[in-house]
Amino acid sequence: MKMFQIIGLTLALCSTSLWAGEVQVAVASNFTKPMEKIAEAFKTKTGHDAKLSFGASGAFATQIRNGAPFEVFLSADDKKAKGLVEEKLALADTAFIYAQGKLVLWSVQDKLVDEKGKVLESDKFKHIALADPKLAPYGAAAMQVLDHLKLTDKVKDKIVQGENIGQTMQFVSTGNAELGFVALSQVISEPSKTGSMWLVPSELYDPINQQAMLLTKGEKNEAATALMTFLKSNEAISIIETFGYKVPSAVIETPIKPESTPQSEEKVADAPKS
Repeated sequence: MKMFQIIGLTLALCSTSLWAGEVQVAVASNFTKPMEKIAEAFKTKTGHDAKLSFGASGAFATQIRNGAPFEVFLSADDKKAKGLVEEKLALADTAFIYAQGKLVLWSVQDKLVDEKGKVLESDKFKHIALADPKLAPYGAAAMQVLDHLKLTDKVKDKIVQGENIGQTMQFVSTGNAELGFVALSQVISEPSKTGSMWLVPSELYDPINQQAMLLTKGEKNEAATALMTFLKSNEAISIIETFGYKVPSAVIETPIKPESTPQSEEKVADAPKS
């Protein structure tokens, strides 16, 4: 009897291993820590491996256009998806907002950043870091804040630009920039670093609706479709909220329909890197 139980368990394990797949995922840098935890939970739940690459959303969009082997894209905004759908590189009816990001002004120095961000009007810093606004939605949001506060001209010579929000965080956490605009989730991910922070009011920048989409290369990959489903699960949502993101009620699905193109303009123009 014991022998049959062992054989049954062995067969079950082999079956899971045989059916387990792999999915290539492009992930916006701000979502690094949450996605690492989600990938672990996803593997435990399904057996599938999520191979993660982190970077700027704009850079990923360009790589996808150039044939990168990604099957799922977790962008830091909802603008990149529209272009990819129109170019038939992503499936329109799979896109949904998986998280709404929050922007903060942060410093590792205690008391440097006040609760209203008035430090931006002072001469208490020589460098302020933000992500490349052409490639990174959080960088674009940071520029909107500076424009809204009419401080762009005052601080423009102090700006240190990161390739993505991950590099921007490094500039601030190492002290190479005294302060910088980063994602709230990144500060939560660094519990050992306290410092000082201003949670930027949401009315100072456009909503950062982070969108997930299934790319055409992943359409027939069971692991890719399984990941898209898992991202909407209570387990994944719980992880996302732990890192300070807001998750739309019931995970708002936002299908994207390509705009109709005039007959004379059927050819899609080369998309800019932003």
